[in-house]
Amino acid sequence: MTTLDRDQLATLIDHTLLKPEATAEDVTALLREAEELGTYSVCVSPSMLPVETTVKVATVCGFPSGQHSAEVKAFEARESVAKGADEVDMVLNVGLARAGEYDAIEHEIRAVRDVAKSPVVLKVIIESAALTDEQIVAVCEAAERAGADFVKTSTGFHPAGGASEHAVALMRRTVGDRLGVKASGGIRTREAAEAMVAAGASRLGLSSSKAILDGGTGTGY
Repeated sequence: MTTLDRDQLATLIDHTLLKPEATAEDVTALLREAEELGTYSVCVSPSMLPVETTVKVATVCGFPSGQHSAEVKAFEARESVAKGADEVDMVLNVGLARAGEYDAIEHEIRAVRDVAKSPVVLKVIIESAALTDEQIVAVCEAAERAGADFVKTSTGFHPAGGASEHAVALMRRTVGDRLGVKASGGIRTREAAEAMVAAGASRLGLSSSKAILDGGTGTGY
């Protein structure tokens, strides 16, 4: 098990608020909490941009279903970058992944990469709980070919579930040290967060960051 002190763990966290009922006031509270906790970034819905904060700003596109055309995902990403997003977490089309249509997966990731160019960080959400190990490996390989910076386990909204140590370890073995691996979805304790890091995660998506950092049990994403 990887043991990190509170500050070290905080620097791996994307402090997240993606609930559809979230208000602008809720997002402002999230920003101030992220700054106080020292998290790496905040992750908010694209409709909430732009925001003012001292931490990095991440957003999502194609969220949460991934059932959007590549062109729509690219438009959403382009608009978010124009509004100040430092990082974009895109949801791939899980149906394409389950059907083995990896060229189509690569196409949609490239479409977003083309408008969210470096230094914008592109993370690809693969919904690992809905995929077989073979599919996880294949979509991670497609993400790398398409120029993504990270692969990410989950939206936290899929009924199949969120992050698992097994999926994180498999994703890390597939991408090596060439890409980052973000664990998100259902991580609600400090023990679980540290287990994901030990499995190979280099970033964590958490909505209960304060509770987890304080050693308690969180709720939600």
